[in-house]
Amino acid sequence: MRNDIMRDEQIGKLAEAMLLLETKEEACSFFEDIFTIHELQAVAQRLAVARLLRMKVTYQEIAEQTGASTATISRVNRSLSYGAGGYQLILGKEDREQEEEA
Repeated sequence: MRNDIMRDEQIGKLAEAMLLLETKEEACSFFEDIFTIHELQAVAQRLAVARLLRMKVTYQEIAEQTGASTATISRVNRSLSYGAGGYQLILGKEDREQEEEA
């Protein structure tokens, strides 16, 4: 279930801005300006947790590898199972890109 905040015009504009990024370098520059280092690390950590959860890695191993708390791991796991499908979407795209590179 999505919150009304996710349909907020400002968030929509942020999503549109991110779609304009064409390279990893552009994305990193944008992220550096728009996020604090703590916010950026937290977002990157959650994506790393999602990757490991899909690989069926245990919570303990994920915590050791990423430094994420079990609460964060649990929230990501809940989003993977019951969220809007965003993690599944990006992880599926990553999988397809890796297959094409192989």
